[in-house]
Amino acid sequence: MTNFIPIFPLGIVIYPGESLNLHIFEPRYKQLITECHTGKKLFGIPAVIDNKIQDYGTLIRIDEITTTHENGEMDIKTTGEKIFRVLEIIKDVPEKLYSGAIVTYPENYEKGNPELMRRVINSIKELHRLLNVQKDFKKEEEQLKAYDVAHHIGLSLQEEYELLYLFDERQRQEYIKRHLAKVIPMVAQMEQLKEKVKLNGHFKNITGFNLDL
Repeated sequence: MTNFIPIFPLGIVIYPGESLNLHIFEPRYKQLITECHTGKKLFGIPAVIDNKIQDYGTLIRIDEITTTHENGEMDIKTTGEKIFRVLEIIKDVPEKLYSGAIVTYPENYEKGNPELMRRVINSIKELHRLLNVQKDFKKEEEQLKAYDVAHHIGLSLQEEYELLYLFDERQRQEYIKRHLAKVIPMVAQMEQLKEKVKLNGHFKNITGFNLDL
C-alpha cells in the first residue's frame, strides 16, 4: 500500500507501540497536529540523522492534546503505529505549512524466538545491574519485544535506526544480543577501573616478592 502522509521529521527513532510526548511550538507543526487531531489522521516521523531525512520512519497516532497554551503551542501524547518507507518527499504541499511524503509500509514479521528473548532480557538485567539502573518496562517479561527494550540498552541513534529497518523480530533480537555481548564486557571493565581508582592512594597489604624462590 502506498499513500501520502504529513511528516514531522525529528532527530529521534520511534518504534511501533512506543509512547512519545511532544511539545509543539512551530507554526507548521501546530497546523499539522491540529489538522491530524481534528481529522483523526496519522502523521509520520521520519528519522533525521546527520541533518538528513532518512528513508524510514514511524507512523504516529495522536492519543491526546493534553494542553493548548495561549500562544497556540501544544503538549501532546502520541503512540507509534507502524514503520513506513519514504518513496518521495513532498516539500511544498498546497495550502499547508508542513511537508509530506509518499510512503509505503514494509511487511513486518513480529514473531520472535522466545528462548533468545529470555537470554536478551537476562543480558539487559546484567547491563542495568552494572550501570546501577532500574527500568520498569510496564510489561511482563514474556510479553517484551525488541521494540520495548531498544531504547534502554545504550544504542546510538544510528544503531536505533538500523534496528528500525529490520523487519523480522528474530533479526531484531539477534541485533540486540550482539550489541549487549559487545557492550557488557566494556561496562564491566569500566566498573573494575572505577574500583581501582577508588583504591588509589590507600594503604595496601601486599606480600613482597621472595627473591629466594
